[in-house]
Amino acid sequence: MTSLAVQQRRLQYRADARRSILDAAEALLVEGGLEGFSMRRLADRCGLTAPTLYHYFTDKPSLIDALLEERVQQLIQDLRTVELSDDPIENVCALGAAFASFGIRNPDHYQLLVMNRGEKAPDPPSTEEVQEIFGAPLGVLIERGDLDADEIEPLRQGLWSLLHGFILLQSSRPDYEWVPGLLDRSLNAMIRGSIRQRPGTSEQGNDAC
Repeated sequence: MTSLAVQQRRLQYRADARRSILDAAEALLVEGGLEGFSMRRLADRCGLTAPTLYHYFTDKPSLIDALLEERVQQLIQDLRTVELSDDPIENVCALGAAFASFGIRNPDHYQLLVMNRGEKAPDPPSTEEVQEIFGAPLGVLIERGDLDADEIEPLRQGLWSLLHGFILLQSSRPDYEWVPGLLDRSLNAMIRGSIRQRPGTSEQGNDAC
């Protein structure tokens, strides 16, 4: 076996080991939260020794940071596939639908992303990109004079709360007969409720979703 082949095998082994560590870490975090997570428990779950874990991650926070960053990147990939239009309200609805779909299809990933890590824990770097993706159509509404700048944060938090509740309900009650188009209706109503009404227009004429 050539030295190049040996090196490739080593790299593949490290990549596979890192993948198994991250997957096991996610499972432990979903099962027991931060309180039930430790590097020793993770080592037991992976069938590795605790010192071996530190060859891949310097400490517990760096491991969790890497896992969260990976999951946020997966969410971003889904958001980037959304076909956007010239209508910012329609775009917010479409992005919201993609966000909700990600959470419903990947319940463990989503639970990890919304996990409370405490005040001192920083958000994954890519979180800012998610905010920029959603912020772009809202910025267009401000530029058009349809939305006041001081309404952005209340609307952002409202949209997040709506999407979070929708994901949890859809995941926990798949047996319930949910109204078709419920998410689009809800997102549209929330956005229109924040938009400044122009003279001669009505809310009924601003149904974009």
